[in-house]
Amino acid sequence: MAKSCTAVAPSSTANLGPGYDVFGLGLSALEDTVRITKASGRSRRITIRLSGEKSISIPSNTESNSAGLVIEKMSEDFDLRYDLDVRIVKRVPAGFGMGSSAASAAAAAVAFDRLFNLKVRKSKLIEYAAEGEIASAGTKHYDNVSGAILGGFVIVRTIPELEFIKIIPPEDLVLVIAVPTVKVACRKTEVARSVLPKEVPLKNVIRNVSNASTIVAGFILKDTKMIARGVDDVIVEPARKHLIPGFDAVKSKALKSGALAVTISGAGPSMISFLNSRKNGKLVAHSMAAGFKESKIKSRTFVCHPSNGARVVSVT
Repeated sequence: MAKSCTAVAPSSTANLGPGYDVFGLGLSALEDTVRITKASGRSRRITIRLSGEKSISIPSNTESNSAGLVIEKMSEDFDLRYDLDVRIVKRVPAGFGMGSSAASAAAAAVAFDRLFNLKVRKSKLIEYAAEGEIASAGTKHYDNVSGAILGGFVIVRTIPELEFIKIIPPEDLVLVIAVPTVKVACRKTEVARSVLPKEVPLKNVIRNVSNASTIVAGFILKDTKMIARGVDDVIVEPARKHLIPGFDAVKSKALKSGALAVTISGAGPSMISFLNSRKNGKLVAHSMAAGFKESKIKSRTFVCHPSNGARVVSVT
């Protein structure tokens, strides 16, 4: 039996505008790495060590760490009483709407599954990875972790039962992400959820359903321009955009420089543009950075593609 396993999982974006808590998309921009090693004891002690990206303080105690929660849950469910040393290398910035907690949680689930040769089906691994979202969002949600584990575009159904529908994205889909260098609150996702309206006009629901359907049709038909036409959210984005300094300038400049659509990446404050070619990728990235700069905010930008999902990179 293996003693150690290392897995990586990609950054991701959620919602894609009108698909709140339903759409997830894995992104090739950045990856988190999780290595799980069996220690000598059998008391189910989990020791977590962190390195890499630390935009905000990431807790290393099991109960508050996304990977730790996943490993703890899987250890309990499979009655595995091993002490484990967990090394997490963060590359996805925490708290910025790029699925940081999901990347660590997804990599942990995949590494744990392979280390103990459990052969858990992918849909169940997503459920385990969602346990990790409690650390950042206060509740389980599946959009980012499904994109991180499966890669590509994923539709999440939770009623009457969990179902994850993966659609392979069009080959020409290019994403540009701008990550502002701002302070974000601890458990930022939970904060971002708190500003959402409790009731919305029926006409806005109809518009969002129409746009979300257009996004799905675009992915099925491999039509990036159709996807972009659907990236128009009249419910969540208006409620959250005030949390992002420079939002209007970033969106306006990106569209003027060739982006087909622009929206908040996940719960923000990062923003994401949709293109059908890398030709204008650098120009759009520069324009988004200039939009943040108008509010005296520095930013990092990434031009990327949809990812292929989490994977094991070594077993020893």
